[in-house]
Amino acid sequence: MSVAEHLGETGPNGLGDVAAAVRTQAPGRGLPPVHLWNPAHSGDIDIVIKKGGQWFHEGTPIGRDALVRLFSTVLRRDPDGFHLVTPAEKLKIEVEDAPFVAIRVDEHRDDAGRIVLRFTTNVGDVTDAGRDNPIRVEIDKDTSEPRPYVHVRRGLEALISRPVFYELAELAEERDLAGEPTLSVESGGVWFPISPPGAHLL
Repeated sequence: MSVAEHLGETGPNGLGDVAAAVRTQAPGRGLPPVHLWNPAHSGDIDIVIKKGGQWFHEGTPIGRDALVRLFSTVLRRDPDGFHLVTPAEKLKIEVEDAPFVAIRVDEHRDDAGRIVLRFTTNVGDVTDAGRDNPIRVEIDKDTSEPRPYVHVRRGLEALISRPVFYELAELAEERDLAGEPTLSVESGGVWFPISPPGAHLL
């Protein structure tokens, strides 16, 4: 089935509800309330989000940014995996790593004068790192390279791109966390480690 059919542009049983759920959101109302939707019907759709954040349908890249953004707004993570959710349907997709990629970070100050790191993702989400949106770093078992993430919304994370991680490294300071000096960054009054304890950036 083509992307057009899944969008409900042709044929029944497509993702017409996905398009409708997003397009009926009035400007300024924000994201659809996918956390409140509990559709009875579930199924699978051959959509894969690759490690680099690219969306594929039946092995072919989805080249329309607007289409990817449309899907991303109704993406939900449940205990059994990732789904595109509407009031009528819940369709499971595959996500190889994180569903989003953080492609930009900016510093600003909040109302209390604290430094806040604001991340922008490849699908247009903006998230301020802090207690509710933590930064975490895993170490790849195969390459020993860091794989940093930031929480975006409702259990969905963004992989922090390498250029953005380099910017974080430049902002990092040594903090005594868990009894050892640890390279960390501050956002919203919270310090987040970006390296193992005792490690030093080159």
